Amino acid sequence: MWIKDVMLAILGFSAGITAAGGLFSFIIGLGVVSDFADRTHTGEHVMLYEDTIAVGGSIGAVISIYPITMPQELVKYLIPVVGLFSGIFVGCWAMALTEMLDLFPIFIRRIRMVRGTAAVIIGIALGKGLGDLLFFWKRW
Repeated sequence: MWIKDVMLAILGFSAGITAAGGLFSFIIGLGVVSDFADRTHTGEHVMLYEDTIAVGGSIGAVISIYPITMPQELVKYLIPVVGLFSGIFVGCWAMALTEMLDLFPIFIRRIRMVRGTAAVIIGIALGKGLGDLLFFWKRW
């Protein structure tokens, strides 16, 4: 019986390394890490950022195989935090992809927008954040 658990752990760890490698490569390819490091003036910590991305992908794969049970009191406070960080993560991905595809400049040129570009982008971010908040609040 323990051989099955060991093999499952090895499989989960291997899947985590593979998923983290793919995720890591995609994030680096988009330039998200270097862009954030540049904007926050923390370029000396890029290796730390890259390591945490890889470890997070591996831990996520292991947790998907071996679910964690927690006390209900802890879950009640943990869900909003996880929702917030998940929303930030998805928002960063969306903004990185739109930046890579030059979606905003094309859209702004197409509708002939002269002013208010910053307000539109902030509105999109706030709408995404509010939608995530309502989604996770309803699930909570």
